[in-house]
Amino acid sequence: MNTIDSVSDRASDTREQIARLREQVEMLMRERVTPALADAAGRAENAARAVTDTVSEQAEAISGRVREQPLIAVLVAAGIGYLIGRITR
Repeated sequence: MNTIDSVSDRASDTREQIARLREQVEMLMRERVTPALADAAGRAENAARAVTDTVSEQAEAISGRVREQPLIAVLVAAGIGYLIGRITR
């Protein structure tokens, strides 16, 4: 009977240790990992927003130049088209 009680006590101790470890892991997730992930997601969102703004500004600038000088824009587009056509043959 003594051996059975010893095994039962060890199993109980093991369960308690696992429960404590689980609590510690959950606490670390709440206090460290989750905020770090939220911070990284915020930074990525800000970077994406900045890139989107830059691309929009550049597109508007190009559109403005095309409106100001449509003949040059058509000639440049035709030249690029010609070069791409020659390269792909």
